[in-house]
Amino acid sequence: MSLHKSRIKAFEDILDHDCIDMEQLQKLAFNGIPDEKGLRSLVWKILLRYIPAERGLREQTLIQKRQLYKQFIDEIIVSPDGGATDHPLNISPDSSWSNYFKDNEVLLQIDKDVRRLCPDISFFQSATEFPCPEIVNSNGVKRLHKRVQQSMLKYSTLERRGLGVAKLSNEIRRSDGMSGDYAPLNEGSEAHWEVVERMLFLYAKLNPGQGYVQGMNEIIGPIYHTFAIDPDKEYRQHAEADCFFCFTNLMAEIRDFFIRTLDEAESGINHKMARLAGCVRRLDPPVAALLDRQELHTQYYSFRWLTLLLSQEFSLPDVERIWDSLFADPVRFDFLIYICCAMILLVRDNLLSNDFANNVKLLQNYPPMDVSLILNKAVEISTL
Repeated sequence: MSLHKSRIKAFEDILDHDCIDMEQLQKLAFNGIPDEKGLRSLVWKILLRYIPAERGLREQTLIQKRQLYKQFIDEIIVSPDGGATDHPLNISPDSSWSNYFKDNEVLLQIDKDVRRLCPDISFFQSATEFPCPEIVNSNGVKRLHKRVQQSMLKYSTLERRGLGVAKLSNEIRRSDGMSGDYAPLNEGSEAHWEVVERMLFLYAKLNPGQGYVQGMNEIIGPIYHTFAIDPDKEYRQHAEADCFFCFTNLMAEIRDFFIRTLDEAESGINHKMARLAGCVRRLDPPVAALLDRQELHTQYYSFRWLTLLLSQEFSLPDVERIWDSLFADPVRFDFLIYICCAMILLVRDNLLSNDFANNVKLLQNYPPMDVSLILNKAVEISTL
């Protein structure tokens, strides 16, 4: 039996138990989950605590969660309660019109971001097999991109509680080769980016304390792609609902990265960047000294690396492989620090020979590299 087939069998053996040994599954998944047989889709659902480890609880859990998601769509998008009945110029923060305008402000940013998701592949602009019937059969009036088009207001910025969106916006690299944003499909069809738009809008509505932050589209994208290509038709059919709850669970773990008041807390982004800088200083003092001398601060490049879980630094297949290890990390997300440190150490020779401008360019546009080299280096660092 080949090594690849033996790994598939090892996953199947663990998943076949009445109660999964989570420690065993984490150790196996940490070294990569095979693409075949929907294994990554299933294992991610378990690692992100959406599907319970107990086999007997899974079916009922999925039924309940999928019904709940349908309820969210019905109540928030299809038939939202409390229509805007008061005067549009009512300045009260509780005004239904005020809430409608705030929703549109958020939706405008979501719509802009999802139309640019993963431009290197055609997946997100292609049609889903399972368009939401309540949406696509509503003569277009419930489709969120239609609501954006019909909006009378134009917003130049999206503010959020905590970290200013402009800071993250400036960090997010866009493909220079894009000819334009994704266009909607014909009525009766729905593109995958529209599905992602709906999930993010629902998340923003259901989490008003945080709302939507530019860059969340880069985090939800790989999860949805993994679920939507599952060979199991039932899992594909419910990819949207399953993805929504997995994304919600993941955001519950990393949301502190986005909250300014927690920047200096152990779970905050500044603390994570400081840990990365400390890791580089401990393992490669010459590189750390050069970066200090050039005043190439960690936030110039690692803010995006850490906040978006490296989703913009590598191709989608490589991101999914990296996330196998991140999701399997028992102490999430310590291994992310080691991966980022490995990325710096693996280009040390270039860094030591470059000036400030070229080093900024190098780290903000990380060169193509076999991701297994980075992960192996990260494992080595984790043991030092």
